[in-house]
Amino acid sequence: MRMIDLYIQEVTRRLPEKSREDIALELRSTIEDMLPDDYTEEDVKLVLEKMGNPAILASGYLDRPMHLIGPRYYDVYINLLKIILPIAAVISLISLIANTIVSYSGEEAVLNVLLDVIGLGIWKILSTCIQVFFWLTVVFSIIERTDHKKSQTPLTACFKEWTPDDLNNIPYIPKEKAISKVEVFLGLLWTAIWASVYFNASSLVGVYEKGSNGLEFVMPTFNQEVLLSYWPLVVAVIGLEIALDLYKLMKGQWTKRIAALNTVMQGFSSVVFIIIISNNQLFNPAFVTYMADLFSITGDVGNWFIWGSIFTVLLFAAIDIYQGFRKASIKK
Repeated sequence: MRMIDLYIQEVTRRLPEKSREDIALELRSTIEDMLPDDYTEEDVKLVLEKMGNPAILASGYLDRPMHLIGPRYYDVYINLLKIILPIAAVISLISLIANTIVSYSGEEAVLNVLLDVIGLGIWKILSTCIQVFFWLTVVFSIIERTDHKKSQTPLTACFKEWTPDDLNNIPYIPKEKAISKVEVFLGLLWTAIWASVYFNASSLVGVYEKGSNGLEFVMPTFNQEVLLSYWPLVVAVIGLEIALDLYKLMKGQWTKRIAALNTVMQGFSSVVFIIIISNNQLFNPAFVTYMADLFSITGDVGNWFIWGSIFTVLLFAAIDIYQGFRKASIKK
């Protein structure tokens, strides 16, 4: 009898107070009906084993699930985590890098700034991921407890039960054509970095020399006023890059349209780059003189740098355009 009492106690302690007494009587009656007249301890163990785990039995009496996120919403929950976590992490890192570049005054050593960004970046990513995980888990646990349907059939991303027709909505993407989320997020990160550097070039890009506090900024490479005069074109390039990256994320694979849009973006950004770098007032005269003396270069140093930069940009743009069309033409 003690074993029966303990089993009933283990079941009812998991139930609301108001229903414990009635369920305890029901369980006791069920167990006694399953036992022989002159039962032994082994008979009791056999019956209780058939009744099952007290926690599982108690869950059958409850209107709410005894789990945080059950099989019905688990797949949707995991898929959303995979999508939201990287996006949130990249956004937090981009905001940190942009804020660091904008607020950099040039007084602190560059190496120290880089180390600070790495440390703060790791902490910011971790804290962002923890917050996203916490709030998404809270939301799904609430959904789990407000859904009064008894079915535990897993739902699709559209919050509907799966049917064979859902396979028609899933594209087959060969590995060679796929656009990974990492590729998209690195693209967004690169856009944030170069844009922040561009609008703060006078305090970031230039000549650094070793000083008492490490590397010290001596002179800028570019004339910031000239750079800022092209801001409408630069903002257009930034907008095109972000739009293309988001479109890549949405499609998930290279298509002829994405390859064409990539060609437009590469062509436009290359033209803007050539226009900016061809301005004869772009470079700081003191920087040009410094570099000519440092490397003992005779002739126009600026022209060498301009043509070298144009060639490099056009080469990488052509390679990127070719790779885009190559991947888009891969047959499924």
